[in-house]
Amino acid sequence: MEIWINPACSKCRSALSLLDAEGADYTVRRYLEDVPSEDEIRAVLDRLNLEPWDITRTQEAEAGELGLKEWARDASERGRWITALAEHPKLIQRPIITADDGTALVARSEDAVRQALTHNKG
Repeated sequence: MEIWINPACSKCRSALSLLDAEGADYTVRRYLEDVPSEDEIRAVLDRLNLEPWDITRTQEAEAGELGLKEWARDASERGRWITALAEHPKLIQRPIITADDGTALVARSEDAVRQALTHNKG
């Protein structure tokens, strides 16, 4: 499994601690440094079964500068949202865990991390 993290994020650090405590085998991606491409974001959205606006941190200053809260949340604007996430990775909700079974989830709670662990057992 892979976990997208920002090391400054307390929820990311908590998720890593839980994964370590459970002895999970995972890869860390510091997505602010190793920025996901638009195609990678699309693939993760498909695995999450979410839309880009569902994983956008609209309270970030960059979101305000872009005027994201005013953008339409529909198919016609989906590409614009994905481009914004690729160009401004700080806007991506975190942590995101992609499990080996093809699923993914935004792991902002201990329960979500535990759910990812169940999807990673083969």
